Order: sequence, then C-alpha cells, then structure tokens
Amino acid sequence: MRRFFNTTGLCKPENHYMVDPFRDLYDDVLRLIGDQQYFVIHAPRQTGKTTFLHALAHRLNRDGRYVSIVCSLESAAYPGISVEDANAVFVRSLYRMADYFLESQYLPPNPDLYPAAEYLLGRYLTDWCKALDKPLVLLLDEVDSLYDDVLISTLRQLRDGFQTRPKNFPQSVALVGLRDIREYRLRARADNPSIGAGSPFNVKAESFLLRVFSREEVRGLLNQHTNDTGQVFSDDVFEKIYAYSGGQPWLTNALANEIVSKMLKSDYSREITSDMVETARERLIEQRQTHLDSLAEKINDPRVRPIVLSIVTGDAPAFDGFDDALRYCRDLGIITQGSPVRFANPIYREIITRILNSSLQAGINEDIAKTGWYLHPDGSLDMDKLLEAFTDFYRWNSESWLERFEYREAGHQLLLMAFLQRVINGGGRIEREMAVGNGRTDLAVFWKKQVIPIEIKMNHNARSLSQGLQQLTGYMDKLGQQRGYLVVFEKKNSEELPREQRIRRELLVVDGKEVVVLGM
Repeated sequence: MRRFFNTTGLCKPENHYMVDPFRDLYDDVLRLIGDQQYFVIHAPRQTGKTTFLHALAHRLNRDGRYVSIVCSLESAAYPGISVEDANAVFVRSLYRMADYFLESQYLPPNPDLYPAAEYLLGRYLTDWCKALDKPLVLLLDEVDSLYDDVLISTLRQLRDGFQTRPKNFPQSVALVGLRDIREYRLRARADNPSIGAGSPFNVKAESFLLRVFSREEVRGLLNQHTNDTGQVFSDDVFEKIYAYSGGQPWLTNALANEIVSKMLKSDYSREITSDMVETARERLIEQRQTHLDSLAEKINDPRVRPIVLSIVTGDAPAFDGFDDALRYCRDLGIITQGSPVRFANPIYREIITRILNSSLQAGINEDIAKTGWYLHPDGSLDMDKLLEAFTDFYRWNSESWLERFEYREAGHQLLLMAFLQRVINGGGRIEREMAVGNGRTDLAVFWKKQVIPIEIKMNHNARSLSQGLQQLTGYMDKLGQQRGYLVVFEKKNSEELPREQRIRRELLVVDGKEVVVLGM
C-alpha cells in the first residue's frame, strides 16, 4: 500500500505522509507530566490534535514509565445531557479506548461492575489508578465541546482528584480542544450557579498551542511523496502550496492530495506544475468541504465579526474586548498569530470574502458575466470599461444594497469585489490583500497575462487620496505594473455633494506610473 496525503482523521505513519506530530512540544509536555501537572493543548480543527495525542500516548506506553490513554469526551457533547448520563458515557468510553491503547494488565475496571447510579468519572479514575503499578497519564480530547453543568462537573472532578495523584488519581491530565481554558467559562455560562466559589477552571499549569506546519515541515512532507514515488514537487510548486495553505495542516495535505490523487489520478509519471496548484486551490474553494465550510458558521460569531470587518476594511479597530476577540479568533485559526492581523492564509481569505459577498454576487444580473462586453477584441480584459459599468451599477443600486447588507461597514469594498468576482470567474482570478490597520483593501486581477492592481480606499479625510496614491504605487511596484486603479468611496454619511458630483474619474501620473482614480 502506498502512502498518501491524508485529509480525514488520524494520521498513521504506515499509511500517510506525516510531519512530526509533536512539533517541538514533546519535551515541554514530558516535563509537565514528570512534574505531575495538568495542562491544556488547544488548536483549530484539523490541525493534528488527535494525531498528536495518539502519538503521545503510544510513545509514553512504549517508554514504560507511564500508562497512557486518549479518550474523547465528544459523545457527551450535546445540550441537555444530564451529569449522571455524561459520567456514564465517559466511563464506558475510557473502558473502550483502553483496550486499544493498553495491554490487558493495565485495563481499567469493567463498568458493568458498577451500579448505574454510581457512575462517576472521578471515582472510576481513582479505582483504576489504585490497581496500577505505574502512574496514569490521561489525555482528554474535545473537553471544550461539553456544555454547562457537564463541563463544570467534569473539571471539578479532575480538580478534586488532583490532591491525591499519582497513586489515587492520574499523575497528569491533558485537556485538549479548540480553545484555551479561559474560554471554557463562556462555554459553561459565566453566570451558571454551579460554578460556585471554588473555580473548577483553575486546573492547568500551562497551555500549549499546536502550531501550523513550518516551511521546512511542508517541504519535508512533500519530499516524502517524492521519495516514495519519484514524482517531484518543484520549488515553484512548493512555494505556491505553502503560500496558499500558510502551513495549515489540512490545507497543505488537501492541496497536495487534490493534485496527486484527483487531478493526476495517482499517475506518478506526470509532472506537477504550478498551474495545477492554482487549479487545486480554486477547486477546494468551490467544493467548500467541511473544513472550509465551517468558516461560514464562524464569521457571524459576535467576537469574530468585528475582527473580520476590520480586516476587510483595513480600519484600526477600537472597541471593548478587542484583545479577547483577537485571542479567540487566533484560537479558532481564522487569523494569523502575529502582526499585522490578517486572515490565516489566502484560501481562508478567499472563502470568507466569497461568503460575505455571495448574496451580492447572486443579485447581480447574469448578463454582466456572460456577454463578454468587458473584453478587448484580442480577448484581454478592458478594466476601464468594467469599472465604468460598476460605477453605473453603484450609482443606481448602492444605497438599497448597502442598507440590507449584514456587513454594512464593509459593504462598499464587498460590493466592488462581488461585481468583479461575478465577471472574473469567467476566465481569471482575483487575489486580495487585507489586514487590520492598513487603511485599504488591495486587489490584483489576473486575466490571462494581465495583472491589474486595484486599491479600495474609504475617503475619511483630506489625506485619504494622497495616502491611497502612495499605497497603490507601492502595491504596483510589488506586482511589477505601470498602471493601476484607485477606487475611493465616500463615507456613508458624507452628503456634502450630490451623488452625481461625487462620482468622478481622473487619470494621474504618480512616480511615472498611470493611476486611474475613481471617486464614488
């Protein structure tokens, strides 16, 4: 059996190309286990948490100093389940998973020996630890998926047993999920009377974020395929895969798998080209598989929305709870860990932008994209004509459209992007650059051999135009282009001039470059 790029579930070295599952965390985790500490591991979905936990448990068991097991608590993660029923689920899950990880002499007690009314996770763990001749290391997955009293009860039982470790309780417990433990309180409702005075959330010594793949790890992952099959990922192909995925584990594997398994049908004699990476990226975006489709649920979260809005508009946000919102979005993997604050990778950026303007695209007349009126006789894109058509569309439709748009504050930028996307989808692509605080949104339209820079800017004050020209010429230098477009939108409440006078077009020469300025 040949190995392949895995995009579903647990990775196994005998079946899949794999990056080191520990990603530099093993020594730190081993230190905390030796110190008999509880700790948290958190990371976004499909980043490799389950693979990490299974590799850790198997390694600890092989080393022989500890008995270790992974158990997911997800089976009890639904609203309305009672604490009693949840405890019964946990006990039976532990018993079932122990048979997978451990030899018979280390298995926990048979749950059937306990009366149904006496199922308690804490008591079960105590009985198990008393019977072991080695300390138990318990790795609990999906802890933050539990609700309300079940989450509080589980944490409280773990905290209560902490004092009796390692003989009568696990020496070390890892709480694993999407979020750091500071988010657990919100999951359990901050006003829940069950929390009481002694906080059940004070159970961890340290938190670890399982990071995305580094450049070297992505290169090594692709090289494993080359070593197995002889099929090469060239430097250009590698650079595009890494750039589009940002090292996100699922995206990295999904791009490679889309090319090797689906586009080339596992014909290892065929060459992998950089154009195939472009096609794979677009196919993943269009397919919106579960991993990518989950972004649609997140962007309307009250803590996610203002961050997304600030990235799209380029504004510097100023609102209560900004730091908490940033941390939350980083925990979810939506944005980068560092500065500037931007979407975590270009594929997420494209998915989120398309989700936000999908209703706008759907409402734009289909004839706009079908007639080819926006092309020169040689088939090249006539951007002047296209933006002239948008200006007319904006003049007659913007007020009614922006009023009903959920992300109204970013509506001007999204309306232009939706209009262009409706047309460009027919034979080109749009790449976007946006980040919190940069004061603009940059677009690059790729049409055959054409590269057309466009900058979208809000007219906040007298300096907006000069700033926009400077920013656009810098973007043009980056793209190696001598002609670009600056679209300046008036603020919603700016009524100094009638709309007909605010819509204007002028051609400027800035630093030897042609800039078409469109005011709206």
